[in-house]
Amino acid sequence: MPGDTVLGETRQPKASLPAWQAWWLRADAAWRLGPRPVALFAWHRLRLCLGLAHRALPDLPAPRGPFLPDTEALAAPKRDWHGPFSPEAHALDVLARPGADIRKLWETHRLAPLLSLIQAATRDPAADHLNQAEALLADWANANPPFRGPGWACAQEAALRAMGIGLALALLGADRRLSPGARYLLGLHARRIRATRAYGAAQDNNHPISEAAGLFVCGLLLGRVRDQRAGAQELARAVARLVAPCGAFAQASPAYHRLMLDVLAIAEWFRRRHGAPSFAAPFAARAAAATQWLGRVMAPNGALPRIGPCDDSAFADLSGFGAGDARASLERASRLFLGASAGLPDDPGCRALGLAATQSLPSMSPGHWRSAGWFGLGGAGGARGVLRTGVPLRFRPGQADLLHFDLWDGNENLLRDGGSGAYLPPPGFDWWQRMLAGGAGHNLITFDDAEPMPRLGPFLFGRWPRCRAIPDGAKMRDWRGNRHARRIECRGRLWRVEDQVRGDFRRLALRWRLAPGDWRRIADGVESAKARITLSADAPFSLELIRGWESPAYGRVEPAPVLELRANRPIGRIFTEIALPKRGGC
Repeated sequence: MPGDTVLGETRQPKASLPAWQAWWLRADAAWRLGPRPVALFAWHRLRLCLGLAHRALPDLPAPRGPFLPDTEALAAPKRDWHGPFSPEAHALDVLARPGADIRKLWETHRLAPLLSLIQAATRDPAADHLNQAEALLADWANANPPFRGPGWACAQEAALRAMGIGLALALLGADRRLSPGARYLLGLHARRIRATRAYGAAQDNNHPISEAAGLFVCGLLLGRVRDQRAGAQELARAVARLVAPCGAFAQASPAYHRLMLDVLAIAEWFRRRHGAPSFAAPFAARAAAATQWLGRVMAPNGALPRIGPCDDSAFADLSGFGAGDARASLERASRLFLGASAGLPDDPGCRALGLAATQSLPSMSPGHWRSAGWFGLGGAGGARGVLRTGVPLRFRPGQADLLHFDLWDGNENLLRDGGSGAYLPPPGFDWWQRMLAGGAGHNLITFDDAEPMPRLGPFLFGRWPRCRAIPDGAKMRDWRGNRHARRIECRGRLWRVEDQVRGDFRRLALRWRLAPGDWRRIADGVESAKARITLSADAPFSLELIRGWESPAYGRVEPAPVLELRANRPIGRIFTEIALPKRGGC
């Protein structure tokens, strides 16, 4: 869409950086990431260059069933397992030159229908559900020979798939006596995880947690003590490093926090089921804190803020709630790590796992709270806000969203984030990343129409801002010396945001990304049945309700209303008031 204007900015072809500047930015990013992830990634690259990783994943015979007990494979409907990717390419070469987004294809390779078929078979043994599940596994194994094609390209995806297969076997009571086919299949997955462990550990996100958990489960089911111990040790170390004592996750994304918690819950369930030793401290305390953290940011209907990278994962979704509803994830984790129900006493997923609810937890939505990277506020009538503070900024930000503010009124995400679009947008839609992951995709201030951080890759930025906590908010200074302090105050149903700015900028833009609705311009803001939003400042400004974009689901981008303020220097303070409609006497 060349020349089109979105959010008041014209999309221009991305200018390439001079070589020296690109190297300087990469060096800056490496310094900020720290020696550990950089050294691990360098070791991974060296192993690739020497061919060690490829030799660890040789061509082997395809697995053959039966994989599940008492089954015979039916004729399975043909599935597209490869998309635009070569089924013959070695697993480690599939993404060397990615030409398409592989995320949705990987969702197919997680084999989510397998668990649905197993659950259906336990409810109705006389039907063909179990044979259909066997056919699904047989079709996948035939179409994806070991270590060839996109299904084997990512160790994390192999780990998630292995845990899903293990869970299917456990629901059938067949996880303690594996068939030769199932044993060989899980053994291949363990081998894939082991081959690139340095890469996973270098990511400092969900990868090291998922891969360690997958290796642990594979070792447990296969009776391989070495893999079981290695997986358990790596999982405990990853949780200690990446989950803060307050429960916040290194990957600043409620969606990926949910995935992390789902993985921890399944690993813990398998550990208890097979009587394995407890994971080393502080695993239990951090998992409990992470459970409470998710409860703080989740809406009553299970929706999560779409802050940070979001790919709509719903791992081991035995309750069938889907990506848009995290209540079952919270319930399962609460019963495992807190010993109580989070409000779903009849959750079918927990019932399938034999997790009883002995008591109910009090509300996980306190008034005001702080955690690593976040500041939360509670208001009257079910309203609550979340500020992305970045304090402390120990791990790489996934989007340019520092000081973004999300405001919810019950289940309504009134002031919202733009979402993710896609990690590799379709041809001609590169602007998705700039408009959604860049500064314009969030409720914050940008200076001189420039990005807060230079982008170095789909998941890497350079020149991270310096962030500090302040009473009722946070402040930051970007690499150009511009300063922004944001304070949030709520009094009943009235919310007030104060933005203070300083620096050698010429102009700025403040954007409030609104929930879809019948918004009407008024003299100093907008109003609808959802809220009345007014702005004021200590200098002249222009105000416009424009068409922006948001991603309500991965791979989908839709128009969205955006209230945009623009002003020139000198301007020092901007005030935003959000008056929510009164409810129940509030």
